[in-house]
Amino acid sequence: MGEQLRFFLNRLRQRLWIKPLLFCVLSIAAALLAQLADTVPIRIGFERLIPDVNQDSIEDLLKISAASMLVIATLSVSSMVAAYASAGNTATPRALTLIIADDVSQNALSTFIGVFIFSIVALVALMNGVYGKSGRFLLLSLTLMSLAVVIVTFVRWVDKIARLGRMGNVIDKVEAATAKAMQDRRAFPYLRGMPATLSREQATALYAGKVGYVQWIDTGKLQSCAQEHKLRIIVAALPGTFATPDRPIAYVLPDDRGADPAGIASIEKAFVIDQDRLFGHDPRFGLVVLSEIASRALSPAVNDPGTAIDIIGTLVRLFLYWSAPCEAQQEVGCDRIFVPELSVNDMFDDAFTAIARDGAPMVEVQVRLQKALQTLAAGDDTAMRLAALRHARSALARAEQAIAFPADLELIRRAAKMAD
Repeated sequence: MGEQLRFFLNRLRQRLWIKPLLFCVLSIAAALLAQLADTVPIRIGFERLIPDVNQDSIEDLLKISAASMLVIATLSVSSMVAAYASAGNTATPRALTLIIADDVSQNALSTFIGVFIFSIVALVALMNGVYGKSGRFLLLSLTLMSLAVVIVTFVRWVDKIARLGRMGNVIDKVEAATAKAMQDRRAFPYLRGMPATLSREQATALYAGKVGYVQWIDTGKLQSCAQEHKLRIIVAALPGTFATPDRPIAYVLPDDRGADPAGIASIEKAFVIDQDRLFGHDPRFGLVVLSEIASRALSPAVNDPGTAIDIIGTLVRLFLYWSAPCEAQQEVGCDRIFVPELSVNDMFDDAFTAIARDGAPMVEVQVRLQKALQTLAAGDDTAMRLAALRHARSALARAEQAIAFPADLELIRRAAKMAD
């Protein structure tokens, strides 16, 4: 249930209307609840301590607030749209979901719209005589507080919008999302299941009913289904896999020949399949997005090798984090679910193949790439060392075909520790 809730909340964070709607509801409630100050239990003894606020002054203040918030909200929306377009054009459209989920921008837009709704509702109620002396004083206090919040939010938002959509900001967001996905997968390398050691020869293949990417696997639901129908389930499509009608997403093994296979149809419901890949449960997607950013920077139209070099350093940090010993091993909860672990070779292909290909003619990129791969090959992880050496040899071969100047090739060979 916790994983389901987290997956649902992460999806909601990518919807721009959620927070503004919540702030609007709270604003309406605040405007109407100010009338509580006029109730008898609160009013007794309270009216003697507060000044009698003129209704016209509150009306003027609310009118100014409503008009200003509408303008600022419109400005914030246009600025956010421009930042989203900039992120898609300069980095990659695949990073757009992370930019949209930016908390500061969403909070700013929600605050501006919320204060606008609060001003409108409070103004209508005030002009219809809803508030008494205590209610008007509380309404004035709430209005001044909301304006103070708007000022602070606007200043923070201006500082944030200046960076939102910029290349460095996008790279940082993708790195943070990828590191979080890696952290979750390191804690649960088999998605709370068992290592996929069972043979698939006698198993029944299960295919997806729709075409799209596997975004999440509810292993708890798979475990319940397997226990109920006496099955063992081998997951064949990890999050990030492109599911098609001819590609199995799972294999089913009954405990015995007499077991009821009726639960096979319900297994597919545990695989959330949609049109797009998500960062949350798919570490490889973050590596793909970083590689796309570097590849675009290396295109002749952009010609920005510095960004590609920055991406290579980011990839080194992520892979070193992935290969570091995991301190806390989580308890296995799904003993009937068998899940393959992520392939280091596939992760290296996602991260470095495009950079080596598109950066083959650039000596500075190739030298940095060779040094990065040598760093990853120096660790204790055997699979990572072999993958790094394989990509180092491949990158060197690409450079030897793309670069004709001998001195540049010598620099790359020296960095690869393979000089003639």
